[in-house]
Amino acid sequence: MGNPAQTDDPVAGGGSPPDDGDRTDGTRGRRQARQQRSFWKEFPFLIGIALLLALLIKTFLLQAFSIPSNSMQNTLQIGDRVLVDKLTPWFGSEPERGEVVVFRDPDNWLRDEPTAEPNALQKALSFVGLMPSADEKDLIKRVVGVAGDTVECVGTGPLKVNGKALDEPYVFAGNTPCSTEEQNGRGGQFKVTVPKGKIWVMGDHRQDSADSRYHQDSPGQGFVPVDDVVGRAVVIAWPLNRWDTLPVPDTFDQRGLSAAATVAPGALALTAAVPAVLWRRRRR
Repeated sequence: MGNPAQTDDPVAGGGSPPDDGDRTDGTRGRRQARQQRSFWKEFPFLIGIALLLALLIKTFLLQAFSIPSNSMQNTLQIGDRVLVDKLTPWFGSEPERGEVVVFRDPDNWLRDEPTAEPNALQKALSFVGLMPSADEKDLIKRVVGVAGDTVECVGTGPLKVNGKALDEPYVFAGNTPCSTEEQNGRGGQFKVTVPKGKIWVMGDHRQDSADSRYHQDSPGQGFVPVDDVVGRAVVIAWPLNRWDTLPVPDTFDQRGLSAAATVAPGALALTAAVPAVLWRRRRR
């Protein structure tokens, strides 16, 4: 019998085996193709995780807001982007004197202000926190009075809190701390005591800020509910040449600024009665 016929068909076992280099290149190519397919399969999942994290950060940690007006000059300029701390209010922290805060419009303060309607993409990006808030019903001012404080403006100032004059270097150059002129038919002179659960706010550009002073005839009498405060602005994040922190000015740390604790008349009477009772018991 003759030898079996040779065949060039490699499947049949004949012919030369493939070169090891060709086999390695083929394996590497298949591996790369699988990695590319795996990446594109995972890409939507990665995007979803990123959006979820952005939404959680915006809801519970930080949110960007864009400055639309001159009312906080020169501390804040039109177009500045500030980052607002939304975490501390979740732990019961309330606004303090001197802080710059963002709050929801308490009594339709912005009814006469034109509002730009954001497009669908801007709404979506601002919803997840990838763009500054598209909600134009938010305001930003400085807290000058908290619950129990008596805040007062007479003439052109200075602004007083609990009888203590404030040194306000942040007030816009050329402005006076208090205003004698009217805005929208409302005067800038006042003496108020801040109720529990409320704050009194003013803009740093005192002659161009429709703040608590000019809403005293509204249902809330110019006070802003603490529950309406979104958070404290802590950093100017954009533009980069404007990057800065927003600390509480030193004037709000002066001695004696806090309102004295009020003692109820009943408690005073009880305190006065204790020595008399003890004296009678000793005589007996």
